[in-house]
Amino acid sequence: MSDVLDSLPAAPPTAIPEEVRALENPDSNEAFPGAISLERHDCVHVLIGRGLLPQDEAFVIGFTMGASKKVTKLQFEKFRVLAVHWYPKPYAFTPDDLFAFDLGFARGEASKATALEHFPFERFMDMHIGDLRKRLGIDKHQLRATYRKEKLLLPDSKASRRLDIDEGNIDGAAIYVPLGADA
Repeated sequence: MSDVLDSLPAAPPTAIPEEVRALENPDSNEAFPGAISLERHDCVHVLIGRGLLPQDEAFVIGFTMGASKKVTKLQFEKFRVLAVHWYPKPYAFTPDDLFAFDLGFARGEASKATALEHFPFERFMDMHIGDLRKRLGIDKHQLRATYRKEKLLLPDSKASRRLDIDEGNIDGAAIYVPLGADA
């Protein structure tokens, strides 16, 4: 895990707009269930094989919120509205981002993964990604099925074009961890 994280570009927390921190930072009073620290958020990117494009970010946020198993229907709808209309550009969700968020939320909610925001990733940095996925209940075959759906329904988006839906890696045009990378 640590080797992959070290290869990713990282923005300091101060680079994240106040509106985003208000809803996604676990230390915020306005945070939604599943709000996760930036460091742990990056770990989720790695574990579910998503890159750093806005559509990927939306999927990761959705997956983490869904995996919390605590988001009400009203909170889900409120977050969607705020992510579209309150987040500043380029953080505001587009229709494609919103679709990816919805898919991520559904996949996280249906997964065996629970409360990723509380998992002490920092104690497992030397663990192989595949082993950590198993420990957390993240099924890469279910993720691939979700990514196939995303790719079919959003075929023209940059993020969808390079999603890892087969056993082999595809493109690699953006930084992401293919689901086949279990080492």
